[in-house]
Amino acid sequence: MASMPSLVSAFLPAGSLARHEQPSLCADELLLRPWARYDATAVVAAYSDPAIQQWHAKTMTVKEACDWIAHWAQRWADETGAGWAIAAGGAVVGQISVRRIRLDEGGVEFSYWMLPAGRGHAVASRALTTVTAWLFETVGIHRAELAHSTRNTASCRVAVKANFSLEGTKRQEALHTDGWHDMHLHARINTLVEGHATT
Repeated sequence: MASMPSLVSAFLPAGSLARHEQPSLCADELLLRPWARYDATAVVAAYSDPAIQQWHAKTMTVKEACDWIAHWAQRWADETGAGWAIAAGGAVVGQISVRRIRLDEGGVEFSYWMLPAGRGHAVASRALTTVTAWLFETVGIHRAELAHSTRNTASCRVAVKANFSLEGTKRQEALHTDGWHDMHLHARINTLVEGHATT
């Protein structure tokens, strides 16, 4: 089907993300950096962790982890996604990714997981706050959102700590290994964008 002309101009033009080299970002003692091939062992460990499997419903071999790592560079170039390893003291303790990017609508959607060493230290909320700030201030993204199972109270705390407001519940929106889950939708709006009052 041929695309129809839009009556609304794209909020951000193509190239708004890819014209930047993917940055490494600091959040206190945390380093958020692009994934490297040598991180494959940490990725395999993550997707073997029962708590991560519960919410992400995936497992990976070393080869699959290498492919997963490699795909992030292409997604950055294509402006369809972005992924960062979260490191503390040189060791990977988690990840944060932009699983969807819609430059024409000025929107992104986040996902994250933490290895056991990264839990209980506000790692995820600090990473989420840091990447969101970069996307708002440098790229000019208008809206950032994330969704998590209503049963995942830890993820809900992460979103709230990072100032992502709860907007509602999407009923039976995600299929997990134990059946359908309702999902909480959280979001932040970029108040730095022209036309929005700062808070």
